[in-house]
Amino acid sequence: MFSMSALAAGNEKMDWSDVIDAIIHVESRGDVNAKSGIYAGAMQIAPIVVKECNIILEERKSNLRYTLADRYNLKKSKEMFRLYQEKYNPSNDVEWAIRLWNGGPKFSLKATNRYFNKVIAAMKSN
Repeated sequence: MFSMSALAAGNEKMDWSDVIDAIIHVESRGDVNAKSGIYAGAMQIAPIVVKECNIILEERKSNLRYTLADRYNLKKSKEMFRLYQEKYNPSNDVEWAIRLWNGGPKFSLKATNRYFNKVIAAMKSN
């Protein structure tokens, strides 16, 4: 797998800023009100991702829950991305993160290649 080390200095938390910014560029060009079918917000989040994030929060005994409207809130969208990555990408692999965001936990390499290449190109252009 493609791997870029982007751990914040002295912190175990991953700094996903470059990946998130590239995803936002690819998905919506930064339009927080973007909508395409079931996908919404700057990061084009599907309802199933919101549901999955709420399941993760429930497992963690957190009282926080996301709503479908939260997909239009950039801060909350980024929180959902990070939460999703913590659950399904504990090794913080950048390639895995991009493909996971596009294809879900059981993504196919072939089906996510085009998306992966677009996001990587966006990361390199920043």
